[in-house]
Amino acid sequence: MEDKKRNIAILGSTGSIGTQALEVISCHPDKFGVYALVANNRVELLIEQARTYLPEVVVIANESKYKQLELALSDLPIKVWSGSKAIEEMVQDDPIDMVLTAMVGFSGLKPTINAIKAGKAIALANKETLVVAGELVTSLALKHKTPVLPVDSEHSAIFQCLNGEGDNKIEKIFLTASGGPFRTFSKEQLLHVTRKEALAHPNWNMGEKVTIDSSTLINKGFEMIEAKWLFGVKPSQIEVLVHPQSIIHSMVQFEDRSVMAQLGQPDMRMPIQYAFSYPARLKSDVRPLDFLELSQLTFEAPDKERFPGLMFAYEAIASGGNMPCILNAANEVAVELFLQGGIGYMQMSRLIEKTMRKASFVQSPSLSDYLQSDAQAREIAREQIIKFTN
Repeated sequence: MEDKKRNIAILGSTGSIGTQALEVISCHPDKFGVYALVANNRVELLIEQARTYLPEVVVIANESKYKQLELALSDLPIKVWSGSKAIEEMVQDDPIDMVLTAMVGFSGLKPTINAIKAGKAIALANKETLVVAGELVTSLALKHKTPVLPVDSEHSAIFQCLNGEGDNKIEKIFLTASGGPFRTFSKEQLLHVTRKEALAHPNWNMGEKVTIDSSTLINKGFEMIEAKWLFGVKPSQIEVLVHPQSIIHSMVQFEDRSVMAQLGQPDMRMPIQYAFSYPARLKSDVRPLDFLELSQLTFEAPDKERFPGLMFAYEAIASGGNMPCILNAANEVAVELFLQGGIGYMQMSRLIEKTMRKASFVQSPSLSDYLQSDAQAREIAREQIIKFTN
């Protein structure tokens, strides 16, 4: 790895990925520096992070919390900004070497596009960026010769399996899923799932939105779409396998039927660090695997009837155009409403399906079309709530 310290802008610094990224940076202060910290609402934690890491810039997306942030950091030589426009402009700053996009949902799209156009390496943790606008984002990355390094554990695993394989053709990608907390639940049991139960993931420590998406398996559908764009494969070449132990993070099968797998603890610090340090591998304090402790590694097919989110994703990418954008917007609304207690667990999939049927389809969307589709789908999804609750 080059000797120059890499300046990193962390979009979503107060979330699960962001806080773990800061742990990685703390372990290798000679390799990485924090140029910017960006958060949405958690201003108190953002203040604490800023005082610890002393970045050049701090941005709070929620403009109503700007004054609190500015006052708390007034004794430090840190630029304090607020709002989505500030985030979109900041990612283009010259000193930045890499942008970690860990903002949740659709909000990560425009900053990622601006960072790519500015030639910044992207450590991609915001899967919705490629779900919503995969064709646009990947074409821009090629045009601007900008590396996009996956941070999701599954995509990092695939990326590592492909390292050194050159032009060897991929026959199949096996995308592993833990199955979430409700893997063995019946349809009747799923009707009564609570918010607390849905947020209790058996293996991974993640933010609320991703944890709910993991429990419904729609997260795995999003990862399938992301894998299609990242690795240039067809959805039919991507097979989802439920692997409850979460030790094999994904696998790649080549034409000769050899299968490469990447294994490790279910700890996001590993793929984050690999994206930051690529192509080098740095020492980690993650607990090593003890194969004598692993009594078995099991696999099973996902149940698309009990967990239709996976099916929605395959339908959306088969339709193409703006349909994955519609799917993502509907899901964001559904998860938000479930977390607020506005709808039940199984109502999320009904809301998503109805929104996908009602929203306007655009075959060849521009960025403007994606923005309009996102807004329309959210409006349609919220209209469905009235019908659910009446």
